[in-house]
Amino acid sequence: MSVIVVGLLLAGLVLLVVGAELLVRGASKLAAILGVPPLVVGLTIVAYGTSSPEMAVSVQSSFAGQADIALGNVVGSNIFNVLFILGVSALAVPLVVAQQLVRLDVPIMIGVSALMLLFGLDGTIGRSDGIILFLGGVVYTLFLIYQSRKETDADVQAEYAKYEATNGVARWQQWGVNLSLIGVGLVLLVLGSRWLVESSIAIARSVGVSELVIGLTIVSAGTSLPELATSFIASLKGERDIAVGNVVGSNIFNVLAVLGLSAAVSPAGIPVAPAALGFDIPVMIVVAIACLPIFFSGNLITRWEGLLFTVYYMAYVAYLILANTDHDSLPLFSTALFGFAVPLTALTLGIITLREVRSRRKRLTQPTFDPASKDAADD
Repeated sequence: MSVIVVGLLLAGLVLLVVGAELLVRGASKLAAILGVPPLVVGLTIVAYGTSSPEMAVSVQSSFAGQADIALGNVVGSNIFNVLFILGVSALAVPLVVAQQLVRLDVPIMIGVSALMLLFGLDGTIGRSDGIILFLGGVVYTLFLIYQSRKETDADVQAEYAKYEATNGVARWQQWGVNLSLIGVGLVLLVLGSRWLVESSIAIARSVGVSELVIGLTIVSAGTSLPELATSFIASLKGERDIAVGNVVGSNIFNVLAVLGLSAAVSPAGIPVAPAALGFDIPVMIVVAIACLPIFFSGNLITRWEGLLFTVYYMAYVAYLILANTDHDSLPLFSTALFGFAVPLTALTLGIITLREVRSRRKRLTQPTFDPASKDAADD
């Protein structure tokens, strides 16, 4: 493994981050000018913009015939987004979860993750599967925009109204600057993705690590740096709808658009390795399901839940390394993780969810106090 290869890897990551930053900045400002609510901005424009490195890398990998990197990038990024990005962001500032995420977007994230597993059961996500996934991404985006304008729930309407943009029609100069940012960002993304894919393949071959593991770890973490920066900074600035919506929207976009387009342009589709079917994709689904009880409990991701997410990501990476190197401590680590930690966590989340459901039912059944009726009784 030469210095040039490592330098190419780092340069590719830098270009991806800078390109995604320019793309998100330009797209977000255009959305604000058009009066799009920030939750929708987080779920669509910011999420899709920060997922553009995944798109560039996966499509480039498909063209280069490195399907394992394309698949591992999507699966690894989705796991990284929830466990590490939300975990670190919640450790900094507890994250408030919007009503729409619990009610609609997280169930969609779980559904598309399960659909990915279903499509891959035959060992390949074919071109027809990819077209279906990509069209699903288009429909999901249009539905989000439509729903944000037709929302009837009072709580969600309040969330939208609080952040509604007040800008009028933008000047042509503003449009020009923001469209230029988007264009430059896309160019940097294409170039950075090419360097990252080429260097990752070289590293995998030199150290004897499978391309799937490289995609699940180095590539996925690298292409998720824009999501990490966006969600962490948004949480510190109080834009918590964007912080959480960015992660959920990115995960949905990764499966529907990134994997869908990669499979659609690949001549033979995307082969799904048995290791991915047996472990990594199920982990991605379980992580998505775990969001429901955590998001549902008080509509808040607390610091201890953020710590839980972060620790589980470290455990996941450790398992990948131990399994890939056939380390002697793998059986003990697996027993501790899957025989104790995971069942205990599932039990804890189940208890938290049950308590939240009972608490909400109790609040709904409690009689409300009416001061007017009390005054009438006193008279």
